[in-house]
Amino acid sequence: MAIPASLNRGLTLPVIAAPMFLVSGPDLVVEACNAGVIGTFPSLNQRTTEGYREWLKDIKARLKPGAAPFGVNHIVHPTNPRLLADMQVSVEEQVPLIITSLGAVRDVVEAVHGYGGVVFHDIANVRHARKAAAAGVDGLILVANGAGGHAGVVNPFALINEVRSFFDGTIILSGCLSTGQDVAGALMMGADFAYMGTRFIATTESLAQPEYKQMIVGAGASDITYTPAVSGIPANFLTPSLVENGIDPKSLPEHKLDMGEEARAWKTVWSAGQGAGAVHDVPNTADLIGRLKSEFEAACDNFVRKRS
Repeated sequence: MAIPASLNRGLTLPVIAAPMFLVSGPDLVVEACNAGVIGTFPSLNQRTTEGYREWLKDIKARLKPGAAPFGVNHIVHPTNPRLLADMQVSVEEQVPLIITSLGAVRDVVEAVHGYGGVVFHDIANVRHARKAAAAGVDGLILVANGAGGHAGVVNPFALINEVRSFFDGTIILSGCLSTGQDVAGALMMGADFAYMGTRFIATTESLAQPEYKQMIVGAGASDITYTPAVSGIPANFLTPSLVENGIDPKSLPEHKLDMGEEARAWKTVWSAGQGAGAVHDVPNTADLIGRLKSEFEAACDNFVRKRS
């Protein structure tokens, strides 16, 4: 139960700004890292492998001395035709943290370990956690009930306790984490990192449309719908965006789209987690992280006072 030494450099709050499709870009990554948390993005947010390399070079050039590390998400699945090319770039550019989704492959893990990088893998249930642990990943991202995007349905307490019984690597908790108090709570539960997505959508540096950000600000947990109707894989979406795209939350269609169709759909059908109810503004990333740090410290101090 620890944070790898290579990721602890420059880290001032145990938070990872999650890699969000069509939302996370260089500006969000750089501002997050320079403020002391790990910023990440999906390689597929850049249209080409060449563009992906350019983003990496841009991020590296803008990181301040002492900044926290950054990471990249790769979709490890046969439907991703760019995996090998993008992974080669990640190895050549020595990305500090690789986040894998939809497949834990030992060859990918070994390639990243070859240059001293770290691999975290998304899981939504214990069966997937065991498979990823067997592939040698360094950390497991526990995508619990209520998380944005392709979320799981397992309660975070149950998921952490069961995974920790067989996995001694880094545990990252995802699902409804929007405040510094939430970060403190995640650590008390046994996680090493808090994984925040929805909260970082509503920042000035995110690539989300202004209407998307304001929809999150106005949303609560009851405004989130969990459905496979958009991509064939169950995910959490803002109910108003489903309605605006002609999808009736009370009569959800059943269909599966291919990767290209899903990419087009997510431009107008917007994802968010149930933690949207704690998002009330659209600050810049540095100010948000400063607030998270203050809330985290206050929560820790309050716990100590209650125990003394």
